[in-house]
Amino acid sequence: MIKKLICIECPIGCSLSVDIENCRVIKVDGDKCPKGKEHAVSEVENPMRVLTSTVLAVGLPFKMIPVRTDRPIPKSMILEASREVKKIRIKKAPHVGEIIIPNFLNLGMNLVATREFLCEEDNL
Repeated sequence: MIKKLICIECPIGCSLSVDIENCRVIKVDGDKCPKGKEHAVSEVENPMRVLTSTVLAVGLPFKMIPVRTDRPIPKSMILEASREVKKIRIKKAPHVGEIIIPNFLNLGMNLVATREFLCEEDNL
């Protein structure tokens, strides 16, 4: 089976033609740098994504806090991860990069805040 992909690893954006057999990459055409083949193999054999979302703030002057995983997680776990994020409640304003949930879903990566929120008591 041939699958068409656009490589996102560098600014060139190569159009890749990936020959797949038994869920494994056999051949990659159209790659103009070594990153193209690596991207194709990763996308076919083990796709990963950074999860970005928001969590509910409780007792704060804002309702939601943006978060993301600090590393990609398996694409197959995005829905499960999203369900877990939906359960989180934050009661203290986080700083950018502050870990909200360490070792999120036991995947060896963290869920971190992506925006700075200053409350009135932070300015004292």
